[in-house]
Amino acid sequence: MERKRVLILGATGSIGRQTLDVIGNYPDRLQVVGLAANRNWELLAQQAQQFAVSTVALADEQAARQLADYESQLQVYSGNEGLEQIIQATSPDLVVAAISGLAGLPPIMTALEQRCQVALANKEPLVAAGQLVTTAASRAGVQLLPIDSEISAVFQCLRGEQAESVEKILLTASGGPFADYTEVQLAEVTAEQALDHPTWQMGPKVTVDSATLMNKGFEIFETKWMFGLEFDQIEVVIHHQSIVHSLVQLCDGSVLAQLGRPDMRLPIQYALFYPNRRPNQFDRLDLVEVGSLTFAAPDPDKFPCLRLAREAGCSGQSYPTVLNAADEVAVAWFLQDKIEFMDIPRLIEQTLEEHEPFSVNNLSDVIAADQWTRDYLGQIVADRR
Repeated sequence: MERKRVLILGATGSIGRQTLDVIGNYPDRLQVVGLAANRNWELLAQQAQQFAVSTVALADEQAARQLADYESQLQVYSGNEGLEQIIQATSPDLVVAAISGLAGLPPIMTALEQRCQVALANKEPLVAAGQLVTTAASRAGVQLLPIDSEISAVFQCLRGEQAESVEKILLTASGGPFADYTEVQLAEVTAEQALDHPTWQMGPKVTVDSATLMNKGFEIFETKWMFGLEFDQIEVVIHHQSIVHSLVQLCDGSVLAQLGRPDMRLPIQYALFYPNRRPNQFDRLDLVEVGSLTFAAPDPDKFPCLRLAREAGCSGQSYPTVLNAADEVAVAWFLQDKIEFMDIPRLIEQTLEEHEPFSVNNLSDVIAADQWTRDYLGQIVADRR
C-alpha cells in the first residue's frame, strides 16, 4: 500500500511534535516528506534524522544558515517564502498546518493552490481570512480537515448528517485556569499563572488565549467557516472536565457529542487517516472514573474576549483580521510583562473601536489590516514611553 505523504508546518511546536508521535506509530502508512519550523533548527535536525527527511524549511534565515552548515545533506529552504517553497518541492498529499499566528496563512494558500489536502491546527488563518481560505479550498476541490479538538469533534459528529439538519453547535471550553477567579483576582494574574493550563499542554500563545477565552472566540470563526454556519448558530459552554469535546444539536432536538480523554493525538490521528479510523494504544475514556460532567455558561464580564470575537465576526470586513492581530500583539506583550492580563481585552477592544473597516478580497487586504493593527498598537507603546 502506498504511504500518505505528509508535510508538517510547525514541526517543532506542540502540535507538530505530537503529529510526529502519531506518524511514528504507522511507518507503513504515513511518510514524512518535509518539516518546517520557525527557528528551532536543532530540534528540526533531530526530527529530520529520525524520520529520514531530506527537505526542511526555517522561517528564521539565520537559523536556516546554521542548520545548513550543521547538516549539509539537507535541502534547507529559508524565510517566509521557504514555507511556501517546501510545499512545491515535496508535493505532499497532506499538509499539517500548525504554524502559530498569521504567518501560517500564505503557506496554507499555497498548499490549496497545489491541491494538497490541509489539516488545520492553527486558528488564525480562518479568523483573519476565513472567506479566502474556504474559497481557495472549494476552488481546488480540497476538503479542509480540522485538528483542533473541538472542531474535530464537530466534524466527527456531522459525518453523515445533512447541512440543513444542523440547528446549533455547542463548543465546549475548559474555562482555563481562571474560570473561578473574581475580577479582582484576574487583574493580578501573572504570565506564569496563565501558562499553567489545568487540562491541555499547548504552546504559550494558545495557552494564554485559552485563559482569556479568546481561543474559544477563534473557534467560533473556525466553526463558521469550516461548516458554513452563521455566528448565531454557534454557542460556547464551559465544561471543566474536557471530556465532551463539542456537541451538535440537530433540527429534531437530538444532540450528538464526541467524547474522549483530553489528548490531542486523537484528533491529529483522525485527520491523518481521514476518512478512515485506525486502532491505537491511547488511554481509553472511563466514564465511571470521570464520575460527572458539568456545563455552565461563560461569564461575559470576566472574559470579554469571547464577546469581542463574536462582535468582530458579525461586523465582518477587516475587523476579524484586526481582532487576530491585536490579540497576537497583546498576548506577546503580556508574556513579556509589558501589560497586565486584563489589558489584553482592553487593548483589543480599543483597537477594534479605532479601526476604519474595509473589504478583504485578497491576501494583500489581509496583510494591510494586519499591518495597520501592528502600527496602531506600536504607536500606543511609543506614546506610553
